[in-house]
Amino acid sequence: MSANINATLSALAEPKRLQIVELLREGPLTVGEIAEKLELLQPQTSKHLGVLNKAGLVEVKAQANMRIYKLCQQPFKDLDGWLSSFGHVWEERFDRLDEYLQKLQGKD
Repeated sequence: MSANINATLSALAEPKRLQIVELLREGPLTVGEIAEKLELLQPQTSKHLGVLNKAGLVEVKAQANMRIYKLCQQPFKDLDGWLSSFGHVWEERFDRLDEYLQKLQGKD
């Protein structure tokens, strides 16, 4: 597993960070908006956003005295590609299961 995938999975393993990602799917938000929607204190929210930023999942833009966060696409594309690589494994297993079930039906 690549270091990027590992960083992504580690960052998303914490439920609050996953909730933040879900919120940001709808569009950019400020730290205050995220904190309010998740009923977190702003320092907690900033800490979670820092982890997501370090993992490359979000990017931040300063606007006046606000920090606006939005999702970065590439880590999710990488994760999708990694998960897709398991597709053939499952297809092979389902094919073998199907063959086994057909054999069982033939014995009856």
